[in-house]
Amino acid sequence: MICVTLGCSRHTRMIAEHKNLVEQGAKLVELRLDYIGRAVSLNRLLRQRPGPVVVTVRRRDDGGRWTKSEDERMMLLRNAIVEGVEYVDIEADVASQIPRYGTTKRVISFHRFEDTPDNLEDLHAAMAEEDADIVKIATMANSFSDNVRMIEMVRKAKVPTIGICMGEMGTITRILANRLGSPFTYATFSRDKKIAPGLLNWKDMNGLYDYENINDQTELFGVIADPVAHSYSPIIHNRAFQAEKLNARYLPFRVPRDDLDQFMKCCPKLGINGISVTIPHKERALEYCTQAESSANGIGAINTMVFHDGEALGYNTDYRAAMDCIEELLEIRKEDRKSQPMQGITAMVLGAGGVSRAIAWGLKQRHADVVITSRTEERARVLGSELGCRVVPWEDRHNQRVQLLINGTPVGMHPDVDRSPFNASALNQYMIVFDTVYNPENTMLIKHAKAAQCRIITGVDMFVRQAAYQFKLFTGKDAPTMLMRQTIKQATNPVKIH
Repeated sequence: MICVTLGCSRHTRMIAEHKNLVEQGAKLVELRLDYIGRAVSLNRLLRQRPGPVVVTVRRRDDGGRWTKSEDERMMLLRNAIVEGVEYVDIEADVASQIPRYGTTKRVISFHRFEDTPDNLEDLHAAMAEEDADIVKIATMANSFSDNVRMIEMVRKAKVPTIGICMGEMGTITRILANRLGSPFTYATFSRDKKIAPGLLNWKDMNGLYDYENINDQTELFGVIADPVAHSYSPIIHNRAFQAEKLNARYLPFRVPRDDLDQFMKCCPKLGINGISVTIPHKERALEYCTQAESSANGIGAINTMVFHDGEALGYNTDYRAAMDCIEELLEIRKEDRKSQPMQGITAMVLGAGGVSRAIAWGLKQRHADVVITSRTEERARVLGSELGCRVVPWEDRHNQRVQLLINGTPVGMHPDVDRSPFNASALNQYMIVFDTVYNPENTMLIKHAKAAQCRIITGVDMFVRQAAYQFKLFTGKDAPTMLMRQTIKQATNPVKIH
């Protein structure tokens, strides 16, 4: 079950939003009374409530907004119990001062916004002794292993337990709560209001992750990155899983650079079946593969891992997708792709990161003349040396005669949409322009290329193809590519209502 948290400064607004939520199907709502700006009227909020509630009055030290006295707060909690609310949230250090009464269930809670303490089990045991119906522990995740410790604690708990790691890194503890046996998890009603770090929107929990139907048989996949909240991969993969009626979920895993080793060790414990790999892990993740396809080894980077029978299999679907895009535009027949299909073509790759590396390697394999340039010249020289490509200074990029221009930099990506990594005046109708940026699809570079009558390949073309390859590797099934394309276009170009 999802408990939707409401924090409103006015009674009328909280009552209206509560009613609206219940009409939309919300089964449980948390009323954050510490958000109300004037004297709280329990009678107004509770007597005609449309559904079950958790009443919470959170102190500032626990991440709340309560500014009045502690005596007033305690009285409010006691009165809520007398009113017969379904649940009341009581901090562990004051639980003994608020006795059980009637049918109200006691959520004994603990919040820590700095880190996740080492003694989770001891903390849980002490809280369970406070006449707890539910134990709730919410701490800040500073490493991925914090999530694993929290998940293990919930799994072993004899008392119904909600264990949450806050922050972007802890998102998975919220999404997997039902799978772990937690009585409920928390979500927010508003996308804009930040009530707690990492709190997801109720509609995403319901629609995107189909939270209520995650169970022990649900296969888990995801994307590892740092940061990860901006990724559109969960949207397109979960929509594809739903369309194919697969009991699978694709989750966002925020894994800092120094935490990769811990994450890889944790994958078997969490039951993760496969991952997409992106910045900053594409090169280092290759070290964790027990097997990798030849292209991944040649590139020196992967963007996909599949875990099967104790093996970690590595792939680079960026490379496959990019080559498909280029060869299709050049009308190179499949039977000719193993010879020298791009001999005589000069291609310039802007950037020296993971996607640039994959594309440059693929072009070299097809005998194109590849030029690399980057704003960080040292990275360009290293990549050029490893792949056997020419390197030119960033300032000289407009002086090269090329037939194929590839942007592998983030220049032009949302929100930096008014910039282009290449001058419009240097484009001509004989060039192919390939921008790997997919948000927005119609980047400034693509706009310039269209105006110059270049042939174009957009980042959406590549993104959908690489995701479709990943879907096949994850599931063994062909991906619903049209749905994936529609989904990413809708996500990056939402309809604006005026």
